[in-house]
Amino acid sequence: MAQQTKVPLSSLLPPLIFGTATFNYQYNPDPYELDTVGLVQKALEFGVRAFDTSPYYGPSEEILGAALDTEFVRGNLRRDEYFLCTKVGRVASDEFDYSPEWVRESIGKSRLRLKTDYLDLVYCHDVEFVSEEEAVGAVRELRRIRDEEGTIRYIGISGYPLPVLCSIAHRVLRETGEPLDAVMSYANFTLQNDLLASRGVAELKAAGVNVVPNASPLGMGLLRREGVPVGSMGEWHPSSNELRAAVKRASDFCDRHDEKLEVVGIRYALEQWIRLGASVGSRGDPASGVPWRRESNEQVGGTRLGVSVMGVSKAGELEKTMQVWRSILDGLENGEETARRAGRWTRDHEWSLNRQKAVQMMADGIHEHLDAYMDYVWDSPPKDFVNKRAKQTQKQLEPADDAWLTPAASPRPDEADIPDPQGEVGLPLR
Repeated sequence: MAQQTKVPLSSLLPPLIFGTATFNYQYNPDPYELDTVGLVQKALEFGVRAFDTSPYYGPSEEILGAALDTEFVRGNLRRDEYFLCTKVGRVASDEFDYSPEWVRESIGKSRLRLKTDYLDLVYCHDVEFVSEEEAVGAVRELRRIRDEEGTIRYIGISGYPLPVLCSIAHRVLRETGEPLDAVMSYANFTLQNDLLASRGVAELKAAGVNVVPNASPLGMGLLRREGVPVGSMGEWHPSSNELRAAVKRASDFCDRHDEKLEVVGIRYALEQWIRLGASVGSRGDPASGVPWRRESNEQVGGTRLGVSVMGVSKAGELEKTMQVWRSILDGLENGEETARRAGRWTRDHEWSLNRQKAVQMMADGIHEHLDAYMDYVWDSPPKDFVNKRAKQTQKQLEPADDAWLTPAASPRPDEADIPDPQGEVGLPLR
C-alpha cells in the first residue's frame, strides 16, 4: 500500500507518458491480438516509466495490468519505479457517475484490473460532462481514499474545454484549500490550437495546479493527411467541415514540401510543449530512448519539462516515437554532452536544433493555411447532451462495450503507404 507523501508530483512524474487508450476496440479491431506484452516491455526498455489508462477505454486497464504482471517486469522494476495513472467518473459515451459510491467502486476495480495495491495518479474523467459540484465532490472522495486508505497518491481532473478545467481547478483550491496535483488537457496544444500555452498555463498555475500533461497532439486525429479517422462508430469527430477543409489545405502545403502533416504535428507538439509547459511540467526522469540506458533530469538540463502523453499500438510506432523524443532531448541544454556520453553521434545536438528550426518553419506555413481556424474549439459536451446515468437512477455497471472514442491519445494515421524499416507498419515520425 502506498504511503501518503507530500512530495510534489512535479518532482516525480516522467515527462513522457504512454497512453493506453489504443488498447481499445475503437483504435484496433481486436486489442487482445496486439502484442501489448511486448509493447510494454519495449517501452520499459526505452525508459518509459508512466502509463495512462481508464476504465472507459474498454479493456485497456485489464490489458495493461496483464502486460505489467510478467516475470520480465517484476525482474527488472519495482512497482515504485513506474507510474500508473487512471481515471474515474466516465462510464460510457453518455453515462457519467461521479458519486462517492461509484468512485470507491471504480478505484477498487481499477486496482484489481491493473494488479496493483495503489494508483499513482487518478483523474476525474471529462469533467465538463458533469456539474462543478459533482466534480469537486469526486475530488473530495478521492482525497478521502488517499488519506484514509492510502491506495491513491495524486489526484487531478481531465477534459477538453479550458474554461471548465480552469474554473474547477480554482474552485477546488477555493473550497478545499488544497490545489489539484494535475489537470490533463487534450487537443489544446497542437498545430491548430495553442490555447493551453497561451491562456491555460497561467490560469492553472494561478489555481495552484502542479502538473499539466498535454494529450492528443493531433487533435483526436484531425491533423492527418488522411483526414479525421472513421472507425467502427462511423463519423464521430466533432470538428466542422470548414475546419477540416482548412486542415486539408495545410496538409497539401506539407506535401508540397515533402513533409507529412502528422509528422510535423507530433514533433511540434512534443518539442514546443516540453518548453512552453515547463512551468507546469516535471523533473521526473525522461525516457532516454536508448535501450536500458537510464537518463536523469539533471542530464538534460535539470529544469522542469512539459509533460506529454503519447499513444501507440505497435513496436514500429513506439520506436519512431522514441526516436523523435530522443532527438528532442538531444536539443535541450547539455544535449551535446549527453549524446557523447551515450555513445551517440556528437552532432545529434546540432541536428536536433536544425530539425527544430525546420519544423517551426513548416508550422508557420501550416498556421497561415489554417488562418481563421487557429484556436478554433468545438463544443464539449455537445449542446444536446444528456447524462443517461442521472444520480437518481444510478446502477453499478461496468463500462459499456460501445464506449465512445477516447480523446486521451491521438488516433494513428492511415499507415498503408508508410514503409517501416523494421518490416512493420508504424507511425510516420522522425
